[in-house]
Amino acid sequence: MKTLTTTHQISVRFSEVDSLGIVWHGHYISYFEEARETFGKQFGISYLDIKKEGFAVPIVKTATEHLRPLKYGEVMTVETTFINTRAAKIIFNYLIKNEVGDLVCKGETTQVFTSVDTGDMSLSNPEFFKEWKKKHHLLND
Repeated sequence: MKTLTTTHQISVRFSEVDSLGIVWHGHYISYFEEARETFGKQFGISYLDIKKEGFAVPIVKTATEHLRPLKYGEVMTVETTFINTRAAKIIFNYLIKNEVGDLVCKGETTQVFTSVDTGDMSLSNPEFFKEWKKKHHLLND
């Protein structure tokens, strides 16, 4: 099965660590967001691309599994993989690794398509998303 994956490096900022000197768990969602932006730009499905088509893609589900801490000054690599599904949603899996390649965190987000105008959720894949999947050979997986 074909997958689409990107990698993105992020340096841990001072404002992201707690009194123990490790990244506070809530910041991992922001790391996923930054990596998703990189994925969107690389594969032509950024938030602005989606908005031009009249849709927003709010997150309806997040999951994280924390395996090791990250500390101030460390550089992490976030690997973002698009999970193909027939449902009208966008699912990403994330692997965050530290500088030596140890797995730090695993995560997943699920987004749905909603109309920018009405806010109504789409129960079927929008045409532009079908075309995007076709372009990347994902339509029939």
